Amino acid sequence: MSNPKELHENTRLDYKAYPVQVFRNFSPNARSRDCILYLHWHEHFEIIRMREGHAVFHIDTAPYAMKPGDVMIIPGGCLHVGYASEDGDVRFDCIVVNGSLFNDFIHDPLHTRYVAPYLEGKLRFPIKPSEANPVIHDYGRLIEEIIDELSSRPPAYQLIAKTKLYTLFVELARAFLPSHLAEKPAETYFANRERFKQLISRIETEIGEKISVEEAAAQVGLNPFHFCKMFKRLTGRTFVDFVNLTRMNEAERLLRERTLTITEIAGIVGCSNPNYFTKLYKQYKGMTPSQSRSAAE
Repeated sequence: MSNPKELHENTRLDYKAYPVQVFRNFSPNARSRDCILYLHWHEHFEIIRMREGHAVFHIDTAPYAMKPGDVMIIPGGCLHVGYASEDGDVRFDCIVVNGSLFNDFIHDPLHTRYVAPYLEGKLRFPIKPSEANPVIHDYGRLIEEIIDELSSRPPAYQLIAKTKLYTLFVELARAFLPSHLAEKPAETYFANRERFKQLISRIETEIGEKISVEEAAAQVGLNPFHFCKMFKRLTGRTFVDFVNLTRMNEAERLLRERTLTITEIAGIVGCSNPNYFTKLYKQYKGMTPSQSRSAAE
């Protein structure tokens, strides 16, 4: 099914550096067939944990009945909508996560073999994993822990949630990756994946270098249009977004060292305008450079 632009939801995740968030949904006194989740799609994965009531979610038109305790995993790009199936309160939690959260593993061959095919859309997890494999590892416990971290937000909750989410994805991949794929070296999903890796290494090491989309596309041997599509499929981010995040990560590291001024750091990461640097840093880190430096004291 195509994804009409008018149904696309630009789901806002608070911090671009850690694109994961939990949304608590509650429909009091819902009537049977009431819409509890409007029809939409987005580029993120969505994990739904049913808390109360009964509902039917349609994922790309296929219906899935949900009761308290059930879990479903909706791949990025799927149209989905939900309706109450009985009268009464309906409550469910949604974990929304972009695959780019796991870009740290992009050079790891085991990640490439087991997890990347799902993140890149080559393979899909079952919508309801427990029905496809009843003896799968207790992923429900992991999901509860992730929701608790994202809801209560204790110090470093992003790292805990990221670690547990990655564990969840690996457990699911181990349970559902076709054996013929798991037992042989990973096939090249991108014909020029190595060129993309070289480009990413260049972005990470030559941190302040100006690289246009056209120049980056030429380095991997694609025209700009196809380059942008492939880059986002590989990393979960647009090229510009990936470059900006890489620069802000380096800026964060330099701010902690406290050996350079904020203006000097802005120049190092390719931001000649300090005001723009402050705006960009806050967009990705949730605070200004000055606040970040103070927090590291």
